[in-house]
Amino acid sequence: MRAPISVIIPTLNAAEPLPRCLAALGEGLQAGLIRELVISDGGSNDATLKIAEAAGAQVVRGPASRGGQLRRGAEAAQGEWLLFLHADTVLEEGWSAAFSKALGKPGGYYCQLKFDVRGGAPWGVAAWANMRSRRFGLPYGDQGLLIARPTYEAVGGYEDIPLMEDVAMARALRGQLVCLPVHAVTSAQKYEKQGWITRGGRNLWTLARYLMGADPETLAQDYRR
Repeated sequence: MRAPISVIIPTLNAAEPLPRCLAALGEGLQAGLIRELVISDGGSNDATLKIAEAAGAQVVRGPASRGGQLRRGAEAAQGEWLLFLHADTVLEEGWSAAFSKALGKPGGYYCQLKFDVRGGAPWGVAAWANMRSRRFGLPYGDQGLLIARPTYEAVGGYEDIPLMEDVAMARALRGQLVCLPVHAVTSAQKYEKQGWITRGGRNLWTLARYLMGADPETLAQDYRR
């Protein structure tokens, strides 16, 4: 019997965080959960692809657009379950047990968010993200998404958009997402560089604009600036 989960990771010059992300997947291999690793790359010019190939990953190439990369990765994957994971996110030890239980009930699952640094600001941002996920059904991509293939296909898969692809997917799966009792530990690097309040405020404003109907292409351009 083949392992059930295909892990799909979108990358773009992710050589620095990717090894930690992959190392945490080791317990899933030992537990017989992971069938394959698909790296969906958007044009990396660092050591990302060398790391992926050394890990035995299937590499899918295409334009840099997270929604498009996730979609292409899913199309290449063969597992009965799809685990979408960011390259700078590490699943905490013990995740495989929680995932194993989830596999018995089709649908969609996400992890609780946690940052890789301590302090009041990281705690507050993570607490908001976890509350938003529970109350409004809007987990972000850095929380990971485990979804049964039939469920994924029923909602049409990820949209090929450069930003808010995770929110679009969460809205499509509304009522079907369940929080797992495990943390996805994500990098705080961008928050620490830009400021916790500044980046948190930008994220919230971008989400509000998207929910009010703003074009993802425009949002992506504004976000990069």
